[in-house]
Amino acid sequence: MTQVFKSDLKERLHPLINQLGDSIVDTWRSHLDLSPFELPEELGYVEGKLEGERLTIQNCCAQSREFRKMHLELAKVGENLDILHCVMFPKSEYPLPMFGCDIVAGKKGISAAIVDLSPTSGDKKLSSQYQEKLSSLEDDNFQDVRELPPWGDIFSPYCLFIRPSDEQEEQKFLHRVVNFLTIHCQIATSSNQVNEQEKQLYLEGQKHYCNQQQKNDKTRKILEKAFGIDWADTYMTKVLFDIPE
Repeated sequence: MTQVFKSDLKERLHPLINQLGDSIVDTWRSHLDLSPFELPEELGYVEGKLEGERLTIQNCCAQSREFRKMHLELAKVGENLDILHCVMFPKSEYPLPMFGCDIVAGKKGISAAIVDLSPTSGDKKLSSQYQEKLSSLEDDNFQDVRELPPWGDIFSPYCLFIRPSDEQEEQKFLHRVVNFLTIHCQIATSSNQVNEQEKQLYLEGQKHYCNQQQKNDKTRKILEKAFGIDWADTYMTKVLFDIPE
């Protein structure tokens, strides 16, 4: 799990991304029994050029009893764009949603910060256990709540998508992510496996989540410009949002 921090990339990113990367990994370590998840070597650390700017991507993955892959990606485009991307893919035999978190930061600060626990159940709703714990979190009243993308039917009513107005809101977002993640890990470790019929429903829910996320044109266009169409498609479908068999 420490391999994501072997280069100096993390220290060169926006402070909130730096902090959140540490918080995500620390929360994983605190609640889950982690083992390595190996990406193809050529996809763990990648460098390219985007409109003359250096593009660096670094990935770190792990797995556990409950999660087939936990993926944390850090990326930097020159001095203009810093990115954090994190998704936890449950094993389909466990009745768990998808944890997802993204931060995009530029010279003027953070333009987008999103976190959600997205349902994968047949009824497209979070379980009562998740709803009860998420509903009990304090309402932070962020000033600039952003509109979800057209393909965002995968998100839950608890999804938080904002543009932080100041450092205080950045820290509130950080705490919200850690709260979501802690709730998710605690419920996951106490969960039991479902039967084969239910497993197929959760598998379909996870496939729908990945298919919708692959429609994110902004991510795909950045990757295509830097590495080419074929490489971008491989990265989108094999690293960012690989659809389970």
